Amino acid sequence: MPDISADQVRHLAELARIDLSEAELTSLTTELGQIVESVAKVSEVATPEVPATSHPIPMTNVFRDDVVRPSLTVEQALSGAPDREGDYFRVPPILDEEA
Repeated sequence: MPDISADQVRHLAELARIDLSEAELTSLTTELGQIVESVAKVSEVATPEVPATSHPIPMTNVFRDDVVRPSLTVEQALSGAPDREGDYFRVPPILDEEA
């Protein structure tokens, strides 16, 4: 696998409009090289016999039954509202638009 060069990092920084100091350029060149090496190692292990996973152990979602329970009435929920319109909270417009 080819090494990452400082010229390549400089070019990427220019494309991304990022101004890098020489110290940052040196540091990022080393770090990106290590990342490329790590990805190459993972690619060696990732064969068709190894299934793709997002977690090392199987995960399942746990759902509970959706049960209706006693709740606040509309009057109780809106009792502390500074302004209301019918069964809804009334809030000031934020985009200078009339509803």
